[in-house]
Amino acid sequence: MIPDRQPRAFLDPQALARLAAVPLVARKPMVGGVSGRHASPHRGSSVEFAEYRKYVPGDDLRRLDWRAFGRSDRFYVKEYEADTNLRLCLVLDTSGSMGFGGAAPPAAGVRGSGTRVDGAAGMRRIDYARRICGTLGYLAAAQGDAVGISCAADGLVRSLPPRRSPAHLRLVFDVLDEAVPTGETRLPEVLHELAETIRQRALVVIVSDLFVEPAALESAFGHLRFRRHDVAVFHLLDPQEMAFAFHRPTRFLDMEGSAAIFADPVEIADRYRRALDDYLAGLRRLVLESGIDYHRVLTSEPVEQVLARFLVGRAAARGLR
Repeated sequence: MIPDRQPRAFLDPQALARLAAVPLVARKPMVGGVSGRHASPHRGSSVEFAEYRKYVPGDDLRRLDWRAFGRSDRFYVKEYEADTNLRLCLVLDTSGSMGFGGAAPPAAGVRGSGTRVDGAAGMRRIDYARRICGTLGYLAAAQGDAVGISCAADGLVRSLPPRRSPAHLRLVFDVLDEAVPTGETRLPEVLHELAETIRQRALVVIVSDLFVEPAALESAFGHLRFRRHDVAVFHLLDPQEMAFAFHRPTRFLDMEGSAAIFADPVEIADRYRRALDDYLAGLRRLVLESGIDYHRVLTSEPVEQVLARFLVGRAAARGLR
């Protein structure tokens, strides 16, 4: 375990031990400062052969392939894949709708963007997101990678750049502990800002309810990909939002500040489900076209199971076991 004087409610030591068996890897070559386990766009020393190239004066003679010389009477140098470390940039949505879930106060409701319902039980979205971010941060730091975090609401609320040290990881955990869901969602604007300020290629993991129009996300995702970042998204949805199983008149309260709406669920259920289906279909088209590593997650699913799928899928794509 990475030493930490303060116990963290969002970390499960047993789950961490099980998930550590699968490395966290990037889908794209990374540019790091030290040797690590991730592919680099540069050539270097590793066990993975990359290609031959012609010898030029000054090359290390120990890298000459004498068998190739015997076959072609020309000097060739073997090049190998360079391995480097990873920059993990966690983007945590801390807008008001991330407070949905768990025990709710008496007056409650829904908007297409996040709702509170009387008697709702389970984990709040923000608490689920803390577990995802905390676990991924811990796993990345344990394998020698740099970890940073940014909180997004109506702007960039807090931001720590990626660093490689246990002391910095504790600061990341402090940010997770102190995150409070409040304010409106301006996630696309924050992603554009991060695309410009994250100087080198990174694995950018976004944990959000994505309550913005898919068209607004399209340009933000495209900006991150243009900067050669590897982008992964955990889209958090509450089972109540998917089922919309309300049977009596209910007051729906927008958790991001708009007016409350009193409605009969029987009258609006069909329109709600059509709007939800259109929204999810739009997101699906967006992620397929943009190549984003997208994971739709119900907050009723065990976090360990969700992260195991994420890690195994990436390891399989890299050909790792």
